[in-house]
Amino acid sequence: MEIVEFAAEHAQAFKVLNEAWITKYFAIEAKDREVLDDPKGKIVDAGGRIFMAFKDAEPVGCVALIRMEDGGYEVAKMTVLETLRGSGLGKLLMQRCIDAGAEAGAPRLYLETNSSLGPALGLYRTMGFVETDPPSHNDYARGDTWMERRY
Repeated sequence: MEIVEFAAEHAQAFKVLNEAWITKYFAIEAKDREVLDDPKGKIVDAGGRIFMAFKDAEPVGCVALIRMEDGGYEVAKMTVLETLRGSGLGKLLMQRCIDAGAEAGAPRLYLETNSSLGPALGLYRTMGFVETDPPSHNDYARGDTWMERRY
């Protein structure tokens, strides 16, 4: 498996991978649609990054770092193809985010998730994330757990 920086030709794979997990557990929300329909414009051009994971030239996972006002990054749209869950790919994607945040001098990584996603919560805790207070504004109805990892 290899993890590469997002390129324009990855936009459809990014959208398909994320729609698969979101629709399995939740519903696509307005904020999802905005980001999934224009990942380059809404994430990359706004100072963020997207990493795509490939296995045998097929897209099998992804994660985004969305630039935040405080100089940190929100870890978002992280998913691994269902057949590869438990393979360690999620840990590799998260480590790439941690490294990218450190390289950028970010004060923290932040994420919003749902308490029903046990394996994801376990991964985040293993990677040094701790629960934090909810934000003053939440873009996702499904968000009920907020975590951060400070540098």
